[in-house]
This record gives sequence, C-alpha cells and structure tokens, in this order.
Amino acid sequence: MNSDQVLDEFRDAEALLEGHFILSSGLHSRTYLQCARVLMDTRRAARLAEALAEKIKAATDSKIDA
Repeated sequence: MNSDQVLDEFRDAEALLEGHFILSSGLHSRTYLQCARVLMDTRRAARLAEALAEKIKAATDSKIDA
C-alpha cells in the first residue's frame, strides 16, 4: 500500500480532516488525521496494520511474523 492508498483509506473513513487545526503542541496544521475514526472499521484497520508491518519490515530488513 503506498502513501496515496493510505490517505484514501483515511478519506473513505472521513478521518482525513482539512481546515485549520491547532495541535496539542501548539503548532498549526492544515490537515488532521483522526485515527480513532479510521480504526473503527476492523477490515480497514487490518489493511492499514498490514501496510505498516510491511513498511517496518522493509525498513528494518527483518522478518515480522503476522
């Protein structure tokens, strides 16, 4: 899953918010990912978890058992 596909998952779940946000750090952002909303769908959460595991595996060049 590439970055655009991950963002599509967030968009489909209406979890990618656009506007003006003041983050808890005090920084400002034009976008906000509402992770709790995207993880409400267990199939979507599984797809994203698999994609993350693949990224970690590729970055660390080690085996991750699923």
